[in-house]
Amino acid sequence: MYIPKHFRVEDEAVLYDFMDQNSFGILISNYDGVPFATHLPLILDREKGCLYGHFARGNMQWKDIEGQEVLAIFQGPHSYISSSWYETNLSVPTWNYVTVHVYGQLEMMEDSAQLLGTLDEMVSKYEKPESPYQLDESNHELVESMMKGIVGFTLKITKLEGKWKLSQNHPVERQQRVIKELEKSVLEDDREIAKLMKNNIEGLA
Repeated sequence: MYIPKHFRVEDEAVLYDFMDQNSFGILISNYDGVPFATHLPLILDREKGCLYGHFARGNMQWKDIEGQEVLAIFQGPHSYISSSWYETNLSVPTWNYVTVHVYGQLEMMEDSAQLLGTLDEMVSKYEKPESPYQLDESNHELVESMMKGIVGFTLKITKLEGKWKLSQNHPVERQQRVIKELEKSVLEDDREIAKLMKNNIEGLA
């Protein structure tokens, strides 16, 4: 990924936190000689430096993925930045966004108990407290049957890249103008980008 120095984030804890909070990713590899991507939730194990997930068995991407270097993309909030918000018309629009790219090699899970454990962790992560669903004895037989239709995997992380494009290459006064406009928006992504920009400016103070 192209990352100018203004936008590069290398703090592993920050990147891991982002991956946890934006864990529905895109996993990209080559299948039969062409790029292939699957959108799927990925669970992070910080201590082991790996991601867990699973493919539908009918998804051919898993067939030849072992041994390849794969790419997982985690996308955060993003916003159009109008140059009309700047103090001069001698400018152009841009797009602010936050993303993490993860590189690594993938191994398929052979152990059904390990796969069940990752499914249980995934359910626990995403279920809402007010209406919790659990994998337990009440649905064990169904879950065991459904597991035949998926293929679990572990992605061992070898490289992390973080890009926080938040107008850091512009003067602080201009950044503050952008924040002010984004905070007026009804779009959640706009307000999230404004918050990240404000945090970045405060971190420099």
